[in-house]
Amino acid sequence: MRGVGEIEVGGPSGEQEREPRPSDSLRTFGAVVQALREHAGLSREELGTRVRYSKHTVESVELGRRMPDEAFVRRAEEVLGNTGALCKAARHLTRGEAGFAAWFRRWARLEREAAGLCTYECRLVPGLLQSRSYARAVFEGTIPLRTDEELEAQFAARMERQTMMRERPTVPFGFIVEEHVFRRRFGDADAMRESFDHVLELTTPRNVTLQVVPLEGGLHACLDGPVQILETDEGSRLAYSEGQENGRLISGPKEVSVLCRRYDTLRSQALNPKESRALLERLRGEL
Repeated sequence: MRGVGEIEVGGPSGEQEREPRPSDSLRTFGAVVQALREHAGLSREELGTRVRYSKHTVESVELGRRMPDEAFVRRAEEVLGNTGALCKAARHLTRGEAGFAAWFRRWARLEREAAGLCTYECRLVPGLLQSRSYARAVFEGTIPLRTDEELEAQFAARMERQTMMRERPTVPFGFIVEEHVFRRRFGDADAMRESFDHVLELTTPRNVTLQVVPLEGGLHACLDGPVQILETDEGSRLAYSEGQENGRLISGPKEVSVLCRRYDTLRSQALNPKESRALLERLRGEL
């Protein structure tokens, strides 16, 4: 989701992308992880295998580009000697989250550990599916205007946020997006084609589902606005909704249940995944 609340340095995407000017605490924590790893005689790939993360994630943590989640810290602690140093140091980490609105930060952390994530979007291509040119266009149109440095920070984080989709191939990601979102023009025809190609590529894996709500689909129960719903490892569900200059984490069981029912109903009304891909391919061909 682009989230107005996700003034992203985005949220995870492209592992190769750097999070600009990582905080001192992240750099220090990463240096400690690297020192303990090397002392244990492990390569980044070997440590990644043992903590069940990619070697690219290990590299990003060691270089201070990524905030390690609780699972990474806990597993790395166990693999690297159980000294307690990593767990204690992790309590003092600050991201320097220049790209996240304050109201989005907690959701971003929960999102990376979710057992499943569903997204409904009616404004923009969801942040997790945005191409490079689309993301840049979104950030450059933001008001108030931001400096070039801030825009680069937002772009890097948006791309970094997307890595979780590639790194978590067994986690289900579901997207329901209004057709008009994909029809909205930006840039030139090449930029539009890039956007379609990127969405089609990211939604190809078996764990990712994209459904489009067609223009002729009429009114439906999710018209109050975009929403995200995640399931935790414990089986509980949380939701997140966002509007102008604000976002809200929803944890009340009754509220979340209502949102889940709305999403499930819309899923039955939207085009199925095969039809949705065919529609995007047709729109791409019309450019």
